[in-house]
Amino acid sequence: MPFEKDLFVKESGIHGLGIFSAVEIKTDEEIMVIKGEVISEAECVRREEDEANVYIFWNGDNYIDVSNTEKIKYINHSCSYNCYVDDRDDESLWLVASREINAGEELVIDYGYDEIYESCSCDVCLIGEDEER
Repeated sequence: MPFEKDLFVKESGIHGLGIFSAVEIKTDEEIMVIKGEVISEAECVRREEDEANVYIFWNGDNYIDVSNTEKIKYINHSCSYNCYVDDRDDESLWLVASREINAGEELVIDYGYDEIYESCSCDVCLIGEDEER
């Protein structure tokens, strides 16, 4: 059962604003549907380059621009994520809990592209930097 009504946006300790849950969510529960404007690959590239739009998901078939959504555009990255993105249909995806999520906890995913790890400041990456020193 989706939990979107139980999610809220507030200031994040990770970056800017984030999505938080007001309730406990169990492992593997579908949290919310990720929907937005379905766009072509060429339009995705244009928006990324011309508009610096970073709010685009790929579902294997289509690019989904979520920049005009109320919540999902605020999902932050963490290498110690508690959610993942899963297939739903041609025009949407699921946000799913990868582990139990406590009430008040921020929902985070691994963005999964190489450049994010270069500037990542999550606990996993910060500990790794300390160990390298």
